[in-house]
Amino acid sequence: MIKKEEFQDEIGDNHFSLSAKNPIRDDAFAISDDEKIEKIKKDVENILLTLGMDLTDDSLKGTPNRVAKMFVKEIFGGLNPNKKPKASTFDNNYKYGEMLVEKNIIVYSTCEHHLLPIIGRAHVAYISNGRVIGLSKMNRIVEYYAKRPQVQERLTMQIVQELQIALGTEDVACVIDAKHLCVNSRGISDIESSTVTSEFGGKFKDPQSRREFLDYIKMETKF
Repeated sequence: MIKKEEFQDEIGDNHFSLSAKNPIRDDAFAISDDEKIEKIKKDVENILLTLGMDLTDDSLKGTPNRVAKMFVKEIFGGLNPNKKPKASTFDNNYKYGEMLVEKNIIVYSTCEHHLLPIIGRAHVAYISNGRVIGLSKMNRIVEYYAKRPQVQERLTMQIVQELQIALGTEDVACVIDAKHLCVNSRGISDIESSTVTSEFGGKFKDPQSRREFLDYIKMETKF
């Protein structure tokens, strides 16, 4: 019989997710960001002290506060629903009926199993069902869901689901190709490997539409 802690380690090493939603507690926003920073600051300080670091050194004095602010305000800022971008859409007045592809959207996220960076690119596409969305909003949706402890499979699904809701269509697709530093810099330490995930909705489940989307991704952008 596998012990609970062994099962948890196995999940982490295999980047397996148990849910399409981030595991956020109901009381996640019961305290303010400033209060969170103060609490995390003390925790980071304790970690560094436990590791044997001298926090009186000029280089380390501000580290606990810097890390705490970075967690709350930056790399995990996507946990806060108040920071969710407004996905404004518009009538497709020019009647564009082919797929629109926004490729090479930079992804900076954090693996929720080891709290190490995930760095890569997202490629997103949709086919209008009467509504269109601003290009920058697609980037912001990717950024919002990336800025939280994540697994790549979940992130891919969340991007597609958010755009499906905003655009009122199932015809949305996303592919993410990213490096996980929990694989590249620890454990097996494979610096070359990357992880590719995809989510295809509506018309993108059709092999021809899927192939067209994937071909667009491979096109070299020249300017």
